[in-house]
Amino acid sequence: MKGSRRAVVLGLVLTLAGCRKGKEEAPAPLPPTPAEAPAPGAPPSQQQALPPDMRRALSSIAPLVESVKAAVVNVEVRDAAPSHQDTPWNGEGPDSPFGEESPFGAPFDGPREDAPRQGLGSGFVVDARGLVLTNNHVVEGATRIRVQFPDGKEMDAKVLGRDPLTDVAVLKLQGDVKGLPVVRLGDSDAMRVGDWVVAIGNPFGLASSVSLGIVSAKARDIQAGPFDDFLQTDAAINPGNSGGPLFNLHGEVVGINTAIAGQGSGIGFAVPSSLVKELLPQLEKQGSVTRGWLGVAVQELTPDLGSALGVPTGKGAVVTEVNEGTPAAEAGLKPDDVIVSAGGHPIASGHALTRTIALEAPGSTLPLTLYREGKKQEVVVTLGTRPDLEGVASREPSPEQEESPQQRVGLSLSDMDSRLARAQGLPRAGALVTEVVPGSNAERAGLVPGMVVVEAAGETVRRASDLARVVRDAPPGDALLLRVAVPGGGRVLRALTVPKQ
Repeated sequence: MKGSRRAVVLGLVLTLAGCRKGKEEAPAPLPPTPAEAPAPGAPPSQQQALPPDMRRALSSIAPLVESVKAAVVNVEVRDAAPSHQDTPWNGEGPDSPFGEESPFGAPFDGPREDAPRQGLGSGFVVDARGLVLTNNHVVEGATRIRVQFPDGKEMDAKVLGRDPLTDVAVLKLQGDVKGLPVVRLGDSDAMRVGDWVVAIGNPFGLASSVSLGIVSAKARDIQAGPFDDFLQTDAAINPGNSGGPLFNLHGEVVGINTAIAGQGSGIGFAVPSSLVKELLPQLEKQGSVTRGWLGVAVQELTPDLGSALGVPTGKGAVVTEVNEGTPAAEAGLKPDDVIVSAGGHPIASGHALTRTIALEAPGSTLPLTLYREGKKQEVVVTLGTRPDLEGVASREPSPEQEESPQQRVGLSLSDMDSRLARAQGLPRAGALVTEVVPGSNAERAGLVPGMVVVEAAGETVRRASDLARVVRDAPPGDALLLRVAVPGGGRVLRALTVPKQ
């Protein structure tokens, strides 16, 4: 969730009594309750297995949290985009469970619509080379990214790859990455409804916050994107948690916390780790995801449709349209075909077929099992490359776009006006400060609107473009000495620090 505060992380620790190391004796097992005990004298075949002893299940999650929290980071971004209303992750629509508000939180704070925005999210280190996973909506449009570890260490980061359609992004930390704490991606498919999970993140800027909950549901479609397959959890997730990890009891990441239901309490969603594992190699190597494509429109198979189509099953994907010149057309697929299996995997719905096809590589062959006019058939299709149906490519920022002083240090400038110079007792040449972004480096330097910069880093400043060039060309971390004229004719010095990036 991009915004002033957005990030979610789930982590969980289970300490079982009697599993401690050392010479401590394990406590004696508690006797079964009357409801658990078998009937006296009952034969072994009639004795029921005792249910799990949940009275001892959660002693403390502290050991788990201690083992993983060092790899959970705070992601701070500076965003040059004026708004994010064009993101496909808006959670809007008549069927959306989120009503009129985006599930990913409010937009980044900023003084006005066209000013640079700042926001916070979460992430976690998954590779000792400095790879950090987070949400795409946390870093989309960012011009600078700063990652902070729980011990206070800070590092700059760059986007290595991102996938808006699943809201996953990979960052690469810059600088010395030796000795980084790392967490491992687990198997989200193995998670069961009711399994414990823990979220660790930075909700509302409160670093390293921990919340405990369970997996409430699996394979949730919240209409956020075409490949929804979310884990639902009741572990507390708030703005600022976006991009953080959801841990199982083994300290493995089973999800990336991504969305919250604006109308509900204790309803959060995480991108499952099994999907992230599929995407990570492509995001790391090529920066984006290339997906397989069939070229059909499908709908859910209902029991009534199954009966009408002569299909002896209530689950599948009904083909409603086959586009010309597509892999589906070349393979001979027809409207009213009911696809029940793809690549040996059962297809329970049209949405499941879309996800399955998308995970296959373009150019690969995929066997389909389908019913046509009540008869079972096998068809082999050679997949194409999925086109940019959502227009994601058109929203990609240009990597060559130059960063303005406003984006880099929070400073808006204009050339001096002769009438203003006479009225305010200011020099007729220089860079007039017209706006200073709250919380920016320009504000910390003591610059305010109405000042005129006449010299920067030893160079004379005659117009706004002169100062813009000095700021743009300054190495990250440099402190620029500015000579500034103030209304009334006075001169002061200011030191403007260029952010590290």
